[in-house]
Amino acid sequence: MRHISPAGVIGLLILFAIPAAITGCSMVRQSPLNKQDAAFINSIEAINKLENEIAVARQKDFPVLSPDMFAKAEAAYLNAKNEIEEGYLGPETDRNIHAAQTYLQTAGKNAAIAHALMPEVIESRRMARIAGATKQIKDYEDVERKFVDLTRGIEYNNISYTKRYAPAINDEFRKLEMRAIKKEAFGEVKAILKEAEEDDIIQYAPESFAQAREMLDKTDSFITDHPYAKEEMLKMARESLFLAHRAVSIADQCKGIRNMTSEEIALYIEDTLSLFTTKLGAQDMRDQKFYIQVDNIEESIESLNADNLFMAEKIKRQRAEIETLKADHDAHIAGLNLQIANLEGMSEFEQAKKAQQKASEQRLADELEFNRLFIEIQQYFDTKEAEVYQKGNQLVIRLKGLQFPAGQSIIMPENYLLLSKVQRAIRNFGEPTLLIEGHTDATGTPELNKHLSQQRADSVREYLIADQTLPAEKIIALGFGPERPIASNETEEGRALNRRIDLILSPAPIQDQP
Repeated sequence: MRHISPAGVIGLLILFAIPAAITGCSMVRQSPLNKQDAAFINSIEAINKLENEIAVARQKDFPVLSPDMFAKAEAAYLNAKNEIEEGYLGPETDRNIHAAQTYLQTAGKNAAIAHALMPEVIESRRMARIAGATKQIKDYEDVERKFVDLTRGIEYNNISYTKRYAPAINDEFRKLEMRAIKKEAFGEVKAILKEAEEDDIIQYAPESFAQAREMLDKTDSFITDHPYAKEEMLKMARESLFLAHRAVSIADQCKGIRNMTSEEIALYIEDTLSLFTTKLGAQDMRDQKFYIQVDNIEESIESLNADNLFMAEKIKRQRAEIETLKADHDAHIAGLNLQIANLEGMSEFEQAKKAQQKASEQRLADELEFNRLFIEIQQYFDTKEAEVYQKGNQLVIRLKGLQFPAGQSIIMPENYLLLSKVQRAIRNFGEPTLLIEGHTDATGTPELNKHLSQQRADSVREYLIADQTLPAEKIIALGFGPERPIASNETEEGRALNRRIDLILSPAPIQDQP
């Protein structure tokens, strides 16, 4: 056997170490990929699918029903997404995608167990949040923390802990709900009525204020007599608050016209009715009595609604017909290609290569069509209204001009024009799936901001469903609160940018979770 000197051994080690080091480096990260590569396109599609699955999981409360597993799924997803957005793709990316999918599956199973073990607690939590319990910041956060401990018991197979403490947490959520309802029904309404008395504006609308007070007393009696009728209780509380705000509004109107003559009041009403008539393109009927003018407006609106419904149904039928024709056409072409391949005596490998080429051509055609729509939709909005950009094979419309009253989720009339442009963009995009993201600045508590952002996202969703822009099952609304800022919360300009609604349109269907 031939002996090698120590120097020779070192030399050999160096010789083998150099290529190993080079190979090791290349395994950490590959060089940037061409964005037309099939592997890159497939990874983009996988990430977008995963993003949609995580959105659905959020909507189903996975972040609290399986907090640790969901957090791991989201972290793995974000790692993979960052790699791909930087234009790199390697084994680590695939591992992260697979890990996110696995963690999300586990989170889904944990959530299902939570629903089976403690349905009453989950429902009590939901009702407490609807009632506005998140406004009771410290008390709500304490109970929420205990609730998450219950779900962690499921995650770490400590079912006995979850079963033991679930009834107590259920009672705490129910107490929070009752306090929230009473505060909303009595606290704010009483404050409004008290302020009205002190400012002596009750004299301008005594009947309206009497209705508000009567509803308040009725709600008080109902809560005492029916402590478990939560849905009706909450409905009455909201009605009390609505009537109180309405009484103040009517009093303000009465103050505004108290020095007007009868003719000036009549002309004011006529001008208001005439404004609607003009906007609707209806017949000018100012020479008729007011009730006839109102009938004219009402009939015009009903006619427009009927036309919109007819057009929406027609468009839906046309899209279905186009999809059917496209499917038939694709099947016919595929059959012809197979016949040609057989006639030409192509091998299976050659047929597969040709099919791959066709798929690449289709992808390119889809991308060109997407870019055309992207440029077209960008033109719908001015810079103050929205920012439109691409994210993979998704289209994002960031609504900078959509404004809500402070602390509220009501869509005000001044937003209707902007939302009509949004509807036009969605319809021109076909019938995509839509994710509506609500975001806030960091002012106030995270939980309260998250609840408000969810309510605002829900309001936009309800608006688009009511106008038949998309079917309900194609729209998901999620509130993120201050979790995803796009600017610093240290300045007013930054906080204004962070208060936003993002619309994410995707041609791929949102997959439901188990």
